[in-house]
This record gives sequence, structure tokens and C-alpha cells, in this order.
Amino acid sequence: MSQTLRQFITSCRPITLAVLASCAIAACAKPGATAKGGDAQPLTVSVAPIEIKAIKGGVSASGLLTPKLEAAVSTELNGYRVAQVFVDQGAHVTAGQALARLDDTLLKSQIAQQRAIVAQQEVAAERAAAEAQRVAGLDNTGVLPEEQILERRLASRSGEAAVKAAQAQLADLMVRESLMTVRAPVGGLVLARMARPGDIAAPANAMFRIAADGVLELNAETPESELGRLHPGDAAEVTLPDGAVVTGHIRVVSPEVDAQTKLAGVRITLPVRPDLRSGGYGRADFVDSAHPAMVAPENAVRFDADGASVLVLQADDRVRRVPVHTGVRSHGEVELLDGPAPGDKILLGGGAFVLDGDKVNPVEARPAASSPPAPPASRGGAS
Repeated sequence: MSQTLRQFITSCRPITLAVLASCAIAACAKPGATAKGGDAQPLTVSVAPIEIKAIKGGVSASGLLTPKLEAAVSTELNGYRVAQVFVDQGAHVTAGQALARLDDTLLKSQIAQQRAIVAQQEVAAERAAAEAQRVAGLDNTGVLPEEQILERRLASRSGEAAVKAAQAQLADLMVRESLMTVRAPVGGLVLARMARPGDIAAPANAMFRIAADGVLELNAETPESELGRLHPGDAAEVTLPDGAVVTGHIRVVSPEVDAQTKLAGVRITLPVRPDLRSGGYGRADFVDSAHPAMVAPENAVRFDADGASVLVLQADDRVRRVPVHTGVRSHGEVELLDGPAPGDKILLGGGAFVLDGDKVNPVEARPAASSPPAPPASRGGAS
């Protein structure tokens, strides 16, 4: 290599190193510049504050509709055939109304017989009384023996007793005649009719079942832990299978808890309505069991392998994951037993597509006051 070429390479070496160094610095600085001021934009998200308010319907229970008071109607007589049935299932009856009639043909014959026996006993008693009257005042006179005088007086008394016995038997038959018509002991709705013409009536066999005054109750099965929050007179909103909501009131909170299920019955009296049917299903939300709580929208809670959490918006519009424990749920809201403080804003929609530490563009969510409560099936999922 010539001396001139060696001198040229030596003079160009510092320039080459400087160019390479500047290229390396530019290559390293380019990603940072893009992250800070490049094309990536913060994701726009809806946020809502955590509030302190009374969460309604915190306690709910389900059960079957049963009559408040059910009357089982049967006859007091045994062995008589059912002749007529006057009402059917679903009829509204009043107290004392005739429901069925038994065949009294045999009984009428017995009554006629007994009337004749009473008449015979009355004649015999009258004769004995007349015989006793004839010996009145003949005691110790020697006209008749004392034994005969005593016998006539006893025969008169015996005749009077026989008349009374015959009359008592006649009265018994007359009572049976009045019981031939089976009447409603209470007014209300006929739930079932078991009597049929031709059946042989018996006291042990119910002929009708009546819901007194047509009033039904929801016999709700409630967890033992919730009983302390329920009291007689508290209001309850009962949802029927067709979606209709009926407002009732607690009549009885059971003093006994089932040893196996740890559930207790709460009886909720409902208003009389044609769409309520005994044996139907209902779910009760006890609105008077509302209690102040830290409440968040239910779709703000997300669930993963680490449990439930919410994404809290910080002052620099970055989000922070905060673990939470949830309580009762009601109408799209959930109680937070711990976690962020009241007033903190949290991301809605379960924080989908947002990670812990991301910067976001927050937008205040509008309150959905006019929207109906979410059905139970929509609870728990992030939207």
C-alpha cells in the first residue's frame, strides 16, 4: 500500500466512527420518540365513580306460592252418596255457600220412622201419667197397696223419659239432614274439587280445598345468615315467572331453621290477583333490607385468575388494578366490601383491552336512570 493511500484511510477513520455512532443513537432513540409522541393514541373508556348509597334488594329468596289459610272441606257424615256438586275448581265462594248435596233418601225414611216412634212414646207417656193421676192422694189409705201406687208413678216418669229419648233421636236425624248440604266454612277461591256425583262421602276424605279470601303467600326459603335483616311488615317485591312484579309484605319470619339446608321460611302475603296461582314459583327481593354500602356498577368488576378487581383511574389518566371483594348484587350494581375509596373513578366494561398502567382517555358515563333493572341472568359478566 502506498504511503498516500495509508494517509487517506487514517484521516477518514474518525469521520466513519462519528457517522456510525450517530446512526446508532438515532436507531435507539426512534422507538422512544414513537412511544412518546408517535401515532399511538390513548384508548377512550367510560368511567363512573364509586358511590355510598343504600343498595336495595340486597336479600333475595325464592319459593312457592301457597294459600295464607287453606280450608279442607269434607262432610261429617259417613256412608252417604254424593248426589250433586254445585261448584267447580276456580270458583269464588262465600262463607256458608252450598258446595255439594248428599243423597238423603234413606235419611228421610229414618226421620219418618222416628217421628212415628216419638208419637207412640208420647201416647204411652200420656197414659202412664193418667194412671199416676188416679192414685194421687191414696197414700196410706189402704185403698191400694203402696207398691201399686209407686209403680204407677214410676211408669209415668219412665214414659216421660222415653219421649225425651225418642225426641233426641229425631233431633239427631234432623241434624244429619242439615249436614246433607256441604257448605263452605270460609269464603275464598276453590283450589281443588275432589267430590264427584256417586262417590261415597267420608269425613276422612276432603271434598274441596279453598284458599280463604283468595289470599296467597310466597313461602320463600331464606339463608340463615340473612334472617336478622328481615322483619314482619317489611316490603318485598315478588317477581313471577312471566316477569310481572307484585309487592307484598312479610307476615312471618320462621323461628326455626332447617338443620339440613340451613334455610328458613319467610311468608310474604301478596295482594289478591288473578295471575297468582297456588303452587307457582316466585322470587322475592326484600327492598326494606336496603343498607348503606360502597356501590359500583356491576360491569366494572372483572374476574381473572387472581380474583375480582377494578381498574381505578389515577390523576395522570393512567389506570391501576385494585383487588376487590364483592357483596350483594341488585339491579346492575354490586356492593364492594373493600377496595377503592368512595369517589374514585373506575373503568366500566370490566376494563376490556386495558392493562394495568395503561394511559386512557376517560369519558364520564351517563347514569341509566330510565333503563329497567337488569334481569338476574345478566349479572356477573363483563361487557
